[in-house]
Amino acid sequence: MAQLRQQLLVFNTSNSSPESRVVAWALYDGALSQDKQQMQSGDSAEPPYRSVLAAMQDGWRVMQVPQMPIFVTGREFDTGHLPFEFVLERMVEVENSI
Repeated sequence: MAQLRQQLLVFNTSNSSPESRVVAWALYDGALSQDKQQMQSGDSAEPPYRSVLAAMQDGWRVMQVPQMPIFVTGREFDTGHLPFEFVLERMVEVENSI
């Protein structure tokens, strides 16, 4: 009997548009068996999709959109976290191994 498992895809993009270029990403795959290793930093030089919109067109659902950062005058070029983060989710079927 098949079960549903969740996959989460976290994209950091170049701006707040779903069409913008992905600059960093992580995949958390609940469909992987426990003996398989989740994605690690540097596993891939290319993101699985070029944009959030491309992932949506492949069936991923957007769960969270970025909050617009507030840039204080004189500190516009300070570095810090990546401000444009999208969290996407999809459910996939896996076969029950029992």
